[in-house]
Amino acid sequence: MAERENRRERREEAAPEFADRLVAINRVSKTVKGGKRFGFAALVVVGDQKGRVGFGKGKAKEVPEAIRKATEQAKRSMIRVALRDGRTLHHDMEGRHGAGRVVMRTAVPGTGIIAGGPMRAVFEMLGIQDVVAKSMGSQNPYNMIRATLDGLRNEQSPRAVAQRRGKKVADILRKPEEATEAVEA
Repeated sequence: MAERENRRERREEAAPEFADRLVAINRVSKTVKGGKRFGFAALVVVGDQKGRVGFGKGKAKEVPEAIRKATEQAKRSMIRVALRDGRTLHHDMEGRHGAGRVVMRTAVPGTGIIAGGPMRAVFEMLGIQDVVAKSMGSQNPYNMIRATLDGLRNEQSPRAVAQRRGKKVADILRKPEEATEAVEA
């Protein structure tokens, strides 16, 4: 019995601590016979700042309850993204969702996060320190976050590409000039 409790405690300690960011809160009203009933919808981004991120939305009669629901949903829908040097993306990419389109580019150290609103929250929760991003099309925060996550899902690390092709990571990362010199030698 004591062993089972120790295992549970170890599991709780091993669970990573997540940071969360409230992106948007929307008050909606329903007109009824006696007046208006208000409800709240919350959009939250959650991440461990080490390459995992997720978003969730929650609706409730009270703001804290809506935020709690959104946070729980975000933790359930997390994705893992490979980061270069733990600070930026491996390659430039584009993401789409509905009318929302986002372009994300790698950046040199010291650039910081150059991105607007909801995209900035995703990058901060992901742990990216240097990125340049542009949002085109829809300015709806839900669609911007979904487009950003769509682009991040399509990112491929050199390790994954090398494994898929059956090559070494060094062969994948080699510059084109070096490759032609190696062939000629």
